[in-house]
Amino acid sequence: MKLYRFIVSGKVQGVFYRKSVSQNAMMAGYRGSVKNLCDGTVEVYAELLDDEISGFLELLREGSRLSEVSDIIYDAISGEKLEYDGFVIL
Repeated sequence: MKLYRFIVSGKVQGVFYRKSVSQNAMMAGYRGSVKNLCDGTVEVYAELLDDEISGFLELLREGSRLSEVSDIIYDAISGEKLEYDGFVIL
């Protein structure tokens, strides 16, 4: 498993995006975190296998009924591990 960092932009704050991502990620068995950033984007960390990336990206694109994702950028973070279980909202 690798730790990935995702930055999600669009209409993703104030629209229950973090809650939807957290709930859907937990139901799918992912571990990670989601939090709002000051610039209006959302930062997501997730531990994933290489073959799970496309499914996780779809989960992020789906978001909530009120959200509108315009872009997602991501990269692998080497040498770091999550310090918690589940998928938390920070």
